[in-house]
Amino acid sequence: MVTITPLDGEFWWGGTIDIGTLAPLGGSSFTCDLSRATILPSGAPCSSSQSAPILVSTRGRTLTSESPFTYQFTKTAIRVTGEAQLDHPGQGLAEAFHHAMLTHFPPTGSHPAFELLTAPQYNTWIEMPYLPTEDSVLRYVDAILAADLPPGTLMIDDNWAPDYGDWVFDARRFPHPQQMLTDLHARGFYVMLWLVPFVSPDSASFRALEKDGLLLRNGDGTTAIRSWWNGYSAILDITHPQAREWLSQRLDALIELGVDGFKYDAGDVSFYRPDDLSFGMCSPVEHMQAWAEYGQRTPFNEYRSCWKLGGRGLGQRLRDKPPQWGSEGIESLIPEVLGQAMIGHYYTCPDMIGGGELNTCSVQTTVDQEFVVRYAQIAALMPMMQFSMNPARILDTKHLQMVHDALKLRAEMMPLILRLARTASDKGIPIVRPLAFYCSDPHAAAINDQFFLGENVVIAPQVKQGASSRRVFLPSGNWVSDRGEIVRVAGCYRNGLADGGEWFEVDTPLERLAYFTRYL
Repeated sequence: MVTITPLDGEFWWGGTIDIGTLAPLGGSSFTCDLSRATILPSGAPCSSSQSAPILVSTRGRTLTSESPFTYQFTKTAIRVTGEAQLDHPGQGLAEAFHHAMLTHFPPTGSHPAFELLTAPQYNTWIEMPYLPTEDSVLRYVDAILAADLPPGTLMIDDNWAPDYGDWVFDARRFPHPQQMLTDLHARGFYVMLWLVPFVSPDSASFRALEKDGLLLRNGDGTTAIRSWWNGYSAILDITHPQAREWLSQRLDALIELGVDGFKYDAGDVSFYRPDDLSFGMCSPVEHMQAWAEYGQRTPFNEYRSCWKLGGRGLGQRLRDKPPQWGSEGIESLIPEVLGQAMIGHYYTCPDMIGGGELNTCSVQTTVDQEFVVRYAQIAALMPMMQFSMNPARILDTKHLQMVHDALKLRAEMMPLILRLARTASDKGIPIVRPLAFYCSDPHAAAINDQFFLGENVVIAPQVKQGASSRRVFLPSGNWVSDRGEIVRVAGCYRNGLADGGEWFEVDTPLERLAYFTRYL
């Protein structure tokens, strides 16, 4: 074990993303073993979002490795177990990030399909859980268009296929899949299908894959059958070239039919064991990495679980969020997306607007319309924006208009978002960035409810229920608000770094997403 002494005012981004408002770490207690599922502050394990053996600090330090390690933060020390290297390449967060990026996740020039950014994504998961059909999907899309919502990418979620691992449309629910895909494209939608590495153990696919040795095995050599949220299944050994070819043949047939890409779900570290037998003889995190590497073959892709692979052309979504206020819900979105950015995941989605956690969404007796609006405002200026339900079905006219306003703002900002997306691909600079990325003022270091969109736009969403104002921190420089107000903040702004900043109280009525644009 190595003990690191925190520097004054130092906060750390990275490692595991699944820590919500604890990010950035500093001054609070938290322990994470990167080789296992993250244990939440409540003591409960959670499904994996992204993680990497990379932490970067607001005081210019990095803590990195190529393999998992354990880190424990207390108020007075950082304790590290395992192989990890501490470096001090600069004075601030941007320098620490650039050092880690160039060393561990340099830009590859790749990116997911930009159509995932330029228009909203609509998912069937909460709208029709486990029950998508050809008719219901087309009705869903028609209702979206009837509400004057823009077409985008439709994700047909779980249960479109007859069995897990039998990746063809279920003929009972989708009798005319090619015509349906043609109709969806004609309506202006791209189409992605949900996918997992699981294989139903009583299926024909299972029998064939087991016979050919293409399934994950337990340490004793028997076929692994693992518990997951839909029951018990075998797992495709994605490290095996023949298993990848088997899956690619089925996905290519779907693409030939008209499907544009896939939502690659699961792959969580908790579904694998250290003594598992596979072609690649991988550790649990390496299995998670192999599943994510596979998805690079389709530009229309989405992942939730990923080990390393920063700088790749992968869309990354946060784990399913409950439809609730507070640190376990809406307040976790901004810090976790910023955490994604700091380990090289630039094309990110703050889960689904309205909440994407089925168990909590399904027991709602009423929809909190304020929550949906605030969620849409947060997502509007994130890299990606995805709806869990048709907002026109759950919102009244007043609140639906506020969602339309958020979409309109996103459309106005899209040239900037696309320029930043290309820069992320080419140079490895995130689309969204913590305030400390461009501000050395100590107050900026711990802020996790605001973010930079690029270098010159500060976004300050409202995340508190019922609140009509909030404190906003602006770095040194000249700013103009979304309302046209001029704000001048004392201090120096030079070479992309502000040396000071000030707090302001800003009105945030429900219809407002507050943001501030720097002008010189």
